[in-house]
Amino acid sequence: MNVPNNYTGRYNGKVSTSNLNVNGEDFSEFELFELPTPFDDLTPFDDSTSFDESTPRGYPPRDRSMSVTNVNMLMERNKPSHHTTDYDISNLVIRRGQEFMMEVTFSRPLTDSDDFQVEFLIGSNPSASQGSLVAVTFTSRRGGPWPGRVLERRGTTVTLGITPSASAIVGRFRTYVAIVAGRGMQRTRRNSDTDLYLLFNAWCPEDTVFLGNEAERREYVLNDHGVIHQGSLGSVIHRNWVYGQFERGILDACIYILDKSQMPIYDRGNIIKVVRKGSGMVNAQDDKGVLVGNWSNNYSMGRSPTSWTGSIRILLQYANTGTSVSFAQCWVFAGVFNTFLRAIGIPARVITNFNSAHDNTGNLKTDLIFNSDGSPDTRNTRDSIWNYHCWNEVWITRQDLPSQFHGWNVVDSTPQETSDGHYRCGPASVHAIKTGQLCHPYDAGFVFAEVNSDVVFHKRTQFGTLEVTDILKTHIGLALYTKAVGSSGHSDVTHTYKYREGSAEDEATMARAEQYGCERDHSDLPENLLSITLNAEPVMLGQDVSLQVNFHNQGDLNKTVKAHLTASVVFYTGIVAESFKALDFIAQVPANQTKTEVLSIPAEEYFAHLGSQVSLRFVLTGQSDDQSVTAVKLLTLQTPNLNVALDGPRCVGQVMYVTVSFTNELGFRLEKVNLSLAGSGMLSDTDHFYNSIEPLGSITWTVEFYPRLPGERTLFAVMDCENLRQVMGSATVAITA
Repeated sequence: MNVPNNYTGRYNGKVSTSNLNVNGEDFSEFELFELPTPFDDLTPFDDSTSFDESTPRGYPPRDRSMSVTNVNMLMERNKPSHHTTDYDISNLVIRRGQEFMMEVTFSRPLTDSDDFQVEFLIGSNPSASQGSLVAVTFTSRRGGPWPGRVLERRGTTVTLGITPSASAIVGRFRTYVAIVAGRGMQRTRRNSDTDLYLLFNAWCPEDTVFLGNEAERREYVLNDHGVIHQGSLGSVIHRNWVYGQFERGILDACIYILDKSQMPIYDRGNIIKVVRKGSGMVNAQDDKGVLVGNWSNNYSMGRSPTSWTGSIRILLQYANTGTSVSFAQCWVFAGVFNTFLRAIGIPARVITNFNSAHDNTGNLKTDLIFNSDGSPDTRNTRDSIWNYHCWNEVWITRQDLPSQFHGWNVVDSTPQETSDGHYRCGPASVHAIKTGQLCHPYDAGFVFAEVNSDVVFHKRTQFGTLEVTDILKTHIGLALYTKAVGSSGHSDVTHTYKYREGSAEDEATMARAEQYGCERDHSDLPENLLSITLNAEPVMLGQDVSLQVNFHNQGDLNKTVKAHLTASVVFYTGIVAESFKALDFIAQVPANQTKTEVLSIPAEEYFAHLGSQVSLRFVLTGQSDDQSVTAVKLLTLQTPNLNVALDGPRCVGQVMYVTVSFTNELGFRLEKVNLSLAGSGMLSDTDHFYNSIEPLGSITWTVEFYPRLPGERTLFAVMDCENLRQVMGSATVAITA
């Protein structure tokens, strides 16, 4: 396959694939070609001088007295009714299962004896039997599965109404008008201006993505800006993300992803196959997909995952070069996948699972191993608990399952485990996860473990063996957040994944999951009348940490507790970057009382160990008589914000200015600083680089732009450097038409 080699960081033309034909199967929608300017197209096909497989064969008509002089796709009338006005594209974009109109002008007025049809073709080898060649008729003569009708006749112009089937292939169709005369047929020449894009339709009850709530359709299909939650519960970071599904080149890039995946054309109307293929293609693990994952903290061969403002730059770079983009972590995979899904019409949202169990090989145990002195044994601990993990949900009708499994389904493009031989996950019904019915496809058991695992603490004895000392049943899947409908706040969707911990319904779910092969730990531990909790208030980077330790003694005897505290800087994946403190102390806890100890962690103790990380983890193990207790507290430090200010008339097409400013009050120099700015419908991705920002030094950057779309719009800025990440800022403004 040939790809352009002159990528300049901007979209240079239409993208697609060529020669994607494997064992006779057609995988490509149209040909790959390089253009001098965006959206120029191929020279129209001339059937008198050459042969094009994409045009149906026919015999010359005997009567050439009538011909087609013009075809008008009526974009101004169709796009509003199909909710596709925002797509920055020169062709008609419509949704399946809903009528659209087009005008055909003939060389003379039609008579009752005239017969014609409109043909829609997709792929390089269109076939009526596979749905990639559709003929729409307007007489009693039988046509294809898309019904058509004549809406109006005005002289030589006829207005037609055509309804694509609710199960039609999704992608870019070529359009022809064919006049029937005797045994012959005269077709219009290839004209890319009449091509149309057909999408899934959340407004159509017969479509497998139908979503009945209008506010949710506008949020989960039409909103091109989102919020992705990061950090830890109690210190949540709200990260803006520019989905940008309507921006120029993005829809073509999403179709290119399907082409690159070698997905057969005839499968592209099947919602399960599309989201499953998309889940695998957003990562580059085994199929040269969109994004390369990197959790090493070395991003010298690409961009840091924390530096992206959204999906637009990533998708256009991939489409223009055909090469996977570096680098991504879970929220980047989820943000780009969300753009892909919404661009082709699938209702989708990003979910964040706080305290997400990882790499549990399908069981319900997260095993953490500790040394005899109470310190974590990081060498032998294989399982991990991610501070958070992001995935996507899609709203679909599961035609392969009973009706109770329709609705939100988990799909995850972060490469963690293989599913049917590829790094992908889902769709897994959220209802199946909540009820423990893990026998249903796809990958429900893996997602169930991410939100329901027990944390099992093992202590290595003096003989080298392991003994279970404690089990936390409520630590994993502590909360699941998504962006709220119609606002930038969060919506807690934990209840959709799990019943209240410890309830009868929860116990029944866990028992049912075990019946389907998810192993739990049933160690017989003595009744523990002693427990501990750790609490900490939100802390700004560079401030002291005040850690509150609560010992709860529910017994009738006083307790002497030997406690060991380990403090570490951790990656968001739960892997220790560096341990910086170990503290032993003794607490006397009276019977039936709670004893509170406050530990102060000076900023200088953790500051020198941070690097670019902003998460601290405290693990406290306590031993009293024969009882062992453990508590874990994750604290995400709050980073400074960028100041983003807007100036100008706030009107579509009128010049506006955005100014990003920052003062370094952290006490150390920031090195190799990259500042990025973007906003859907307002400003394309723009960068500015600074060699360094000295302590107490300030920067100011002003950019001119012209808003393209009306409505509430957000500009999002990110500052990223080698020794400080997650510095962000945004400004939201109402743009008038």
